[in-house]
Amino acid sequence: MSDGSTPAATAVASPAAGASLDPRVMIPLALLTLYVVWGSTYLGILFALESYPPFLLAGMRFLGAGVAMYAFLRWRGHATPTRLQWRNAAITGVLLLGFGNGLVCFAEERVSSGIAAVAVSSMPLFAAAFSGMYGQWPTRREIVGLLVGFAGVVVLNLGSSLSGERIGAIALLTAAAAWAFGSVWSKRQEMPAGPMNTAAQMLCASVALLLVGFGTGEALPASPTLKSTLALVYLALFGSILAFSAYLYVLKHARPAVATSYAYVNPPVAVLFGVLLAGEVVGPWDMLGMVVILAGVAVITLGGQAKRGSRVRTA
Repeated sequence: MSDGSTPAATAVASPAAGASLDPRVMIPLALLTLYVVWGSTYLGILFALESYPPFLLAGMRFLGAGVAMYAFLRWRGHATPTRLQWRNAAITGVLLLGFGNGLVCFAEERVSSGIAAVAVSSMPLFAAAFSGMYGQWPTRREIVGLLVGFAGVVVLNLGSSLSGERIGAIALLTAAAAWAFGSVWSKRQEMPAGPMNTAAQMLCASVALLLVGFGTGEALPASPTLKSTLALVYLALFGSILAFSAYLYVLKHARPAVATSYAYVNPPVAVLFGVLLAGEVVGPWDMLGMVVILAGVAVITLGGQAKRGSRVRTA
């Protein structure tokens, strides 16, 4: 994520701007946002969990971002979602943000980073399978890219400890599957227009997450640390408003394999942020894994572009 002055943020925040810019330019910019910002949120969640419990952390993150974004959009004259659009936004928001993000926060208290990276990177494979249920199977080249990307994450974690609690691993796999299904399902539903889709999903997900948090006995910290609070603000502004808006843009304009390719780039980006900001050490397996992961993403992206180019030439 980055500040609101970036091209990706401007295009996502304004339907008119998004419509006037070439998707061939906007898709790479939105993907870059996803790669960098969502890669950094692993560290942000880790910092925030020092003071805040997982489900309340996720709920407050999306409540603050959702209220701010919804109020801004209404002030700018954006239409309120219809009842059907609210329903679809609620279902998608709970799947993507409730299960997808809430369970990741839950798991990061229990599972090693190696388990988390491997589990979350399985999301594009779930997305490809769910897309097949609707007749949109990945191309042969995209399948190769998916397998290469997953192999790269495995290589990335060969030198790491993969020991973790079983409940944490199950939570991460469930999060990946829920995010994938919500992404595929929402593409075929009537959703709120433009950035209002982001705001509506965050509002609906925040209600579900806060109910789960308070319902399971979580409580807000009496005196959270400054680092945890700043991490929470970062997650809300950059991880939620900017990057989630960019993700919905890519999801609408690109094939599922391209839209979900961030899951392969985020682990090496997370490692780099860990080295720079937390003093973590990068070994040879980490470097090799990063190279393989990026190669898989390149295959997926080029495969999608080749297919789009073929459709243009035969049109």
